[in-house]
Amino acid sequence: MTTTYTHRVMYYETDKMQCTHHSNYIRFMEEARVDFLDKIGYGYKRLEDENLVSPVIGVELEYKKTTTFDDLIDIDVRVKSFTGVRIEFGYVMKRGEDVVCLASSKHCFLDKNGRPVSLKRVTPKLFDLLDKEVRSADNQ
Repeated sequence: MTTTYTHRVMYYETDKMQCTHHSNYIRFMEEARVDFLDKIGYGYKRLEDENLVSPVIGVELEYKKTTTFDDLIDIDVRVKSFTGVRIEFGYVMKRGEDVVCLASSKHCFLDKNGRPVSLKRVTPKLFDLLDKEVRSADNQ
């Protein structure tokens, strides 16, 4: 499943050249990822309530076109890979039909003490949801 999140570029997100500053795209990815988890029924709040966190362990972005103040950026999010301990999300950011950025983020799952955990063991429901996302993406 791919979900779409829309972000409107704010004035403060632009730089002296009137373009969206490159660092903001990582924030847009986070907004879209939080929205994705909400849409599959297992939001970050629930994850944290279960004493789990999912820090970013890597990001990759390829900027294609600039965006500016008041542009609407549609961000398609999908699970690219999932092992139960690590997950990778893929993002396609578009302004209308134009792709403006291709990106991915890698995360792991930790308990409240910072130790890696297997979702299959500690929260089978979330494991099943994410595993289903990867399997459905593999079949497309």
